Amino acid sequence: MAEIAHIEQFDYLRLLTQVKRRVQIAQQRAVYSANDEMLRMYWDVGRLLSEAQSQIGWGSGALKRLSADMRNDYPEIKGFSVRNCQCMIQFYNEYNEELTQPKDSKLIAQLPIAQLEKQNTQSAIAQLPRYNFSLPVTHLPWTHNIILIQRVKDIKARYWYMIQSITNHWTQDFLVDAIKQDYYKQHGALANNFDLALPQSEAEEVKAMLKDPYLFDMLTFKDKFDERDIELGLVKEVEKFLLEMGTGFAFMGRQYHLEVSGDDYYIDLLMYNTFMHRYMVIELKNTEFIPEYIGKLNFYCSAVDDILCREGDSKTIGLLLCRTKDKIKAEYALRDISKPIGVSDYELGNALPADLRSSLPSVEDIERDLSEDK
Repeated sequence: MAEIAHIEQFDYLRLLTQVKRRVQIAQQRAVYSANDEMLRMYWDVGRLLSEAQSQIGWGSGALKRLSADMRNDYPEIKGFSVRNCQCMIQFYNEYNEELTQPKDSKLIAQLPIAQLEKQNTQSAIAQLPRYNFSLPVTHLPWTHNIILIQRVKDIKARYWYMIQSITNHWTQDFLVDAIKQDYYKQHGALANNFDLALPQSEAEEVKAMLKDPYLFDMLTFKDKFDERDIELGLVKEVEKFLLEMGTGFAFMGRQYHLEVSGDDYYIDLLMYNTFMHRYMVIELKNTEFIPEYIGKLNFYCSAVDDILCREGDSKTIGLLLCRTKDKIKAEYALRDISKPIGVSDYELGNALPADLRSSLPSVEDIERDLSEDK
């Protein structure tokens, strides 16, 4: 008992979290190692096919024959459908000149880091876990890579989606939806004071997690409505709401009650991010931004830090959601606020831009194209 007490004295919960994290890293490395080798094989096969295509000039007939022969000779190896062979060629051609050097095949699938550094992506690199992410392409599943190659042509945007997919464990479905809704432009665009209120690494992490605007397209109102109606709608559609908020969020409650010095207060929406181990207080306003809103949100963040946070939790962040905002006014209001707070717009279903309502092929369509059974 004395030994247990001694361990608890030196922060047992933090020790347990560190040990579990180390186990998770080992598990991830095993998965990444197998995925890395498969992607390198696909890249090499794509190179062979591309070079043969350039030298011989054969068409799809040769790929059909190759696909059939590979299935016959290696029935246990998946991934040699005609469609997937075409994707291998595209994979090689996409990551070719900038990504390889003579006599060094180990550099395959490495993004043009020098180019990315010129485009100020060091903040994205700072968000990564400590284990090796020098080859981000090889840490993504094959279908993720094909989705990014075919749908995201801007290399800086593609790299951002890679980092987010890796660090936030995005599924294929979530990645397709994120590209459709242009998360790259939305994330980190909100007015905030995170650089002043948080350490640099945490500030970058939080900014990457939040976005501007939020698209609550699951909610449409024909008649007059207020904040209460929006809150009730989001709670009713909580699954879609959580999907829009991003990976790792848990919904803690609506009109969450806090008692401070004998008085009752109610937070519009309270959430907790399980990846960052921090609460997020959301205040929802059906008006344009007003500077006075910040003081109330700052108060709520302080109360949550003192009343709800436990050992190991990071500082609570606040998110003010308004129908519209003047970013300059919002940044002035945030300048001398001690708690980390962001201000973002939100749009309802009847306000969505037309281009965001257009559909993209489903993940099932993509998987079917890449399937061995085709």
